[in-house]
Amino acid sequence: MLQRAVSRVTNTMIDAVAILRDPLSADELIARARRRTGLVDFGCTPFQEPLRNLLRACREEAELSLFGRFATHWDAVRFLSNLLRLYDEETRTPETLELRIERPIFIAGLPRSGTTFLHSLLAEDHTNLVPRVWQLIYPYPLGRPGAGPDLRSQQVAQQLRMFGMLAPEFRRMHPIDSSSPQECSEITAHIFASLRFDTTYHIPGYRRWLDETGHLDAYRFHKRFLQHLQHQAPVAGHWVLKCPDHIFALGALRAVYPDAGVVFVHRDPLAVLPSVARLTEVLRRPFTRQVDKFQIGRQDSDRWLTATELMIEAADEERFEEPILHIHYLNLVSDPLETVATLYRHFRRPLDPRTAARISRLVEAKPNGGYGTRRSHLEEYGLDPVVEHERYARYVERFAIRPERGADLTRSAKSSAALVSGRSAAGKADPANSTSGAIAPDCSTRCVT
Repeated sequence: MLQRAVSRVTNTMIDAVAILRDPLSADELIARARRRTGLVDFGCTPFQEPLRNLLRACREEAELSLFGRFATHWDAVRFLSNLLRLYDEETRTPETLELRIERPIFIAGLPRSGTTFLHSLLAEDHTNLVPRVWQLIYPYPLGRPGAGPDLRSQQVAQQLRMFGMLAPEFRRMHPIDSSSPQECSEITAHIFASLRFDTTYHIPGYRRWLDETGHLDAYRFHKRFLQHLQHQAPVAGHWVLKCPDHIFALGALRAVYPDAGVVFVHRDPLAVLPSVARLTEVLRRPFTRQVDKFQIGRQDSDRWLTATELMIEAADEERFEEPILHIHYLNLVSDPLETVATLYRHFRRPLDPRTAARISRLVEAKPNGGYGTRRSHLEEYGLDPVVEHERYARYVERFAIRPERGADLTRSAKSSAALVSGRSAAGKADPANSTSGAIAPDCSTRCVT
């Protein structure tokens, strides 16, 4: 135990010194992962071009801080080490890649729309397989098999505490621990083809490259990663997966998982945008030397406007085997259990009474999902409520989304004047997945549309 701890500290010190002299070299990172694991073969995993494009964008566009450089190195070496370990395990147990991933459910929608809340509710069903934070950071036990107790969850908990000190607001905006359900962007990040990086860093060149390249390789790897987790799962079950970024890859998702069920969660964009912009700001601050809030506002507004058009297209075309299920955020938070029951009916799955009881206890214990209560406003990020209302009108009308508050629109004249003069307005805001009083009280309609 002590020897392993000393070895980890020594490796961290060596990495820290190397970071000061390493210009984010893909070859050096690959060599370091090979030294760390004692493994050399990546198999046919298509990661090199994405890695080099990501590192180039980080060097040229991201304006990384010292911690940002360290985190980028640590992330890359961890992902590469995991790729080596996955292929090594496949050579030992080739039957892993024969496992079937049947009828998975994918939850998507605008960020801060309740997708995490819904995912956590579905995780209360023990027949659902849900990827956990610690599993996606370390998919296999550290060290040699049988060398000691499995400390992955504890190690990830420690890492989350460290990040919490660097970004204390993150835990209030997105409550998470090592055993929480995790987003799929952490899986596709292993081959460096993930929009997760576009959130953490300002790297428009990488985003353009990924949009042009597509996501098919990433989702093929996604399935392979799930097969490894399923091989280690103590019980059989169906996967329930979540990530807002699935919206940008529905074609690849359908190609790899033709029998997938898809859920879209919808929320008032005027509530979503200031919350997601604030989360992007909080996530980026530790990694970059400067943060441009107006730039974040423009990026997030444009990005998620595109997502709404893709959701409309997917709803109109209905190319999945199962019809897409549409859930409204206000209905989800006003009656979580009925929303889950409707989801189970839609996908023709039984909802066990014990699962329903666990969901009810979870909602009672965390009535607001554990989220904080800071209120952000569109003007803080250079966005005019009237303009955003008009930009997102087609999405709101298509899915009959009810507004959560009218204050942003009634303040629009003052907001526009402040934006023109370069000023910003600030205040306090409701959390993205909260059931607080900021939610419109009229929730008497059917919980799921």
